[in-house]
Amino acid sequence: MVAALTVAGGSAFPIRAQTATTPELETARQAVERADQADADQYAPDRMAIARQLLAQAQAAQSSRDKKLALDLAIRAAADADVARALSLEAVANADLQQRRAEIADLQRKLGMEGGQ
Repeated sequence: MVAALTVAGGSAFPIRAQTATTPELETARQAVERADQADADQYAPDRMAIARQLLAQAQAAQSSRDKKLALDLAIRAAADADVARALSLEAVANADLQQRRAEIADLQRKLGMEGGQ
């Protein structure tokens, strides 16, 4: 029975090793997810596409057991996803700023009209 468990355990390990993720791949996956949640596809579509492509390449390299390439691609994917997220957040903040400025200008016009009457 011990031999059977050892064989079963030994055969299960390579399967897990092929599908196991590294901290860098998980970080890249999370970075892409955060960028996606920040609507980076709308505000930084090119950068987001690059991040997704690099993540897919990193996952493929990991599956091929090319750890060095997987690491490099995962780090680049995370960086591009972070940039896409930052660009998206900046675009949203700028849009909010413009809206607030328009509201202030409108209120100033109304106050000026009331003060002049």
